[in-house]
Amino acid sequence: MKNINEYLKYTHGLYNFIIILLFFYQAALGYKIRNMRVRKNQILTHIIKKHRKFGPFFILFGILGFSGGLGTAYFNNGYIFKYTIHFLNGVIIMILLILTFYVSKQIRAYDLKWRTIHFVAGILILVFYLLQAFLGLKIIKIF
Repeated sequence: MKNINEYLKYTHGLYNFIIILLFFYQAALGYKIRNMRVRKNQILTHIIKKHRKFGPFFILFGILGFSGGLGTAYFNNGYIFKYTIHFLNGVIIMILLILTFYVSKQIRAYDLKWRTIHFVAGILILVFYLLQAFLGLKIIKIF
Protein backbone atom coordinates (compact mmCIF):
# COMPACT_ATOMS: atom_id res chain seq x y z
CA MET A 1 0.00 0.00 0.00
CA LYS A 2 2.95 2.33 0.57
CA ASN A 3 3.73 2.42 -3.17
CA ILE A 4 0.20 3.53 -4.06
CA ASN A 5 0.42 6.33 -1.50
CA GLU A 6 3.70 7.51 -2.98
CA TYR A 7 2.13 7.59 -6.43
CA LEU A 8 -0.83 9.53 -5.07
CA LYS A 9 1.48 12.29 -3.77
CA TYR A 10 3.21 12.65 -7.11
CA THR A 11 -0.04 12.41 -9.08
CA HIS A 12 -1.58 15.13 -6.92
CA GLY A 13 1.48 17.32 -7.44
CA LEU A 14 1.63 16.76 -11.20
CA TYR A 15 -2.10 17.38 -11.62
CA ASN A 16 -1.93 20.64 -9.70
CA PHE A 17 1.19 21.73 -11.58
CA ILE A 18 -0.85 21.41 -14.79
CA ILE A 19 -3.69 23.35 -13.14
CA ILE A 20 -1.25 26.13 -12.22
CA LEU A 21 -0.15 26.33 -15.85
CA LEU A 22 -3.79 26.52 -16.95
CA PHE A 23 -4.45 29.34 -14.49
CA PHE A 24 -1.46 31.26 -15.82
CA TYR A 25 -2.85 30.78 -19.33
CA GLN A 26 -6.23 32.05 -18.14
CA ALA A 27 -4.52 35.00 -16.46
CA ALA A 28 -2.71 35.84 -19.70
CA LEU A 29 -6.05 35.92 -21.53
CA GLY A 30 -7.56 38.11 -18.82
CA TYR A 31 -4.58 40.45 -18.82
CA LYS A 32 -4.79 40.81 -22.59
CA ILE A 33 -8.49 41.69 -22.31
CA ARG A 34 -7.79 44.17 -19.50
CA ASN A 35 -4.97 45.80 -21.45
CA MET A 36 -7.18 46.25 -24.49
CA ARG A 37 -9.91 47.84 -22.35
CA VAL A 38 -7.50 50.24 -20.64
CA ARG A 39 -5.97 51.30 -23.95
CA LYS A 40 -9.43 51.48 -25.49
CA ASN A 41 -8.29 49.24 -28.32
CA GLN A 42 -10.65 47.00 -30.18
CA ILE A 43 -11.27 44.02 -27.96
CA LEU A 44 -10.90 40.69 -29.67
CA THR A 45 -14.12 38.85 -28.85
CA HIS A 46 -12.54 35.43 -29.38
CA ILE A 47 -10.19 36.11 -26.45
CA ILE A 48 -13.11 37.12 -24.23
CA LYS A 49 -15.05 34.02 -25.26
CA LYS A 50 -12.07 31.78 -24.39
CA HIS A 51 -11.62 33.47 -21.01
CA ARG A 52 -15.33 33.09 -20.19
CA LYS A 53 -15.54 29.55 -21.52
CA PHE A 54 -12.47 28.16 -19.72
CA GLY A 55 -12.90 29.97 -16.39
CA PRO A 56 -15.59 27.76 -14.84
CA PHE A 57 -13.78 24.59 -15.95
CA PHE A 58 -10.49 25.75 -14.48
CA ILE A 59 -12.21 26.57 -11.19
CA LEU A 60 -13.73 23.09 -11.18
CA PHE A 61 -10.29 21.59 -11.93
CA GLY A 62 -8.83 23.59 -9.03
CA ILE A 63 -11.50 22.29 -6.66
CA LEU A 64 -10.82 18.74 -7.86
CA GLY A 65 -7.10 19.27 -7.20
CA PHE A 66 -7.88 20.38 -3.65
CA SER A 67 -10.16 17.37 -3.16
CA GLY A 68 -7.42 15.11 -4.48
CA GLY A 69 -5.05 16.64 -1.96
CA LEU A 70 -7.49 15.92 0.86
CA GLY A 71 -7.79 12.31 -0.30
CA THR A 72 -4.03 11.95 -0.66
CA ALA A 73 -3.41 13.37 2.80
CA TYR A 74 -6.01 11.08 4.32
CA PHE A 75 -4.70 7.94 2.60
CA ASN A 76 -1.09 8.77 3.47
CA ASN A 77 -1.60 9.89 7.08
CA GLY A 78 -5.05 8.80 8.22
CA TYR A 79 -6.10 12.45 8.66
CA ILE A 80 -5.93 15.61 6.55
CA PHE A 81 -4.17 18.07 8.87
CA LYS A 82 -0.61 16.71 8.91
CA TYR A 83 0.57 19.51 6.61
CA THR A 84 -1.47 22.31 8.14
CA ILE A 85 0.08 25.22 6.23
CA HIS A 86 -0.32 23.42 2.90
CA PHE A 87 -3.93 22.62 3.81
CA LEU A 88 -4.76 26.19 4.91
CA ASN A 89 -3.14 27.64 1.80
CA GLY A 90 -5.33 25.27 -0.25
CA VAL A 91 -8.41 26.50 1.61
CA ILE A 92 -7.43 30.10 0.78
CA ILE A 93 -7.11 29.13 -2.88
CA MET A 94 -10.56 27.50 -2.80
CA ILE A 95 -12.09 30.62 -1.25
CA LEU A 96 -10.42 32.79 -3.89
CA LEU A 97 -11.60 30.51 -6.69
CA ILE A 98 -15.19 30.66 -5.49
CA LEU A 99 -14.94 34.42 -4.95
CA THR A 100 -13.53 34.90 -8.45
CA PHE A 101 -16.34 32.87 -9.98
CA TYR A 102 -18.96 34.83 -8.03
CA VAL A 103 -17.39 38.15 -8.96
CA SER A 104 -17.18 37.17 -12.63
CA LYS A 105 -20.96 36.76 -12.64
CA GLN A 106 -21.36 40.32 -11.28
CA ILE A 107 -19.33 41.99 -14.03
CA ARG A 108 -21.34 44.13 -16.42
CA ALA A 109 -20.18 45.99 -19.53
CA TYR A 110 -18.56 49.05 -17.93
CA ASP A 111 -18.33 47.98 -14.30
CA LEU A 112 -14.78 48.79 -13.21
CA LYS A 113 -15.37 47.85 -9.54
CA TRP A 114 -16.14 44.17 -10.20
CA ARG A 115 -13.48 43.93 -12.91
CA THR A 116 -10.86 45.21 -10.48
CA ILE A 117 -11.93 42.78 -7.75
CA HIS A 118 -11.80 39.96 -10.32
CA PHE A 119 -8.33 41.05 -11.43
CA VAL A 120 -6.95 41.26 -7.87
CA ALA A 121 -8.49 37.93 -6.87
CA GLY A 122 -6.97 36.34 -9.98
CA ILE A 123 -3.52 37.64 -9.09
CA LEU A 124 -3.93 36.34 -5.54
CA ILE A 125 -4.90 32.92 -6.90
CA LEU A 126 -1.67 32.80 -8.91
CA VAL A 127 0.44 33.90 -5.91
CA PHE A 128 -1.15 31.40 -3.54
CA TYR A 129 -0.89 28.61 -6.13
CA LEU A 130 2.84 29.26 -6.47
CA LEU A 131 3.18 29.24 -2.68
CA GLN A 132 1.15 26.01 -2.60
CA ALA A 133 3.47 24.40 -5.14
CA PHE A 134 6.51 25.43 -3.08
CA LEU A 135 4.94 24.01 0.09
CA GLY A 136 4.10 20.80 -1.75
CA LEU A 137 7.66 20.44 -2.99
CA LYS A 138 8.88 20.86 0.58
CA ILE A 139 6.53 18.09 1.68
CA ILE A 140 7.99 15.64 -0.83
CA LYS A 141 11.44 16.94 0.14
CA ILE A 142 12.49 18.44 -3.18
CA PHE A 143 13.28 21.75 -1.41
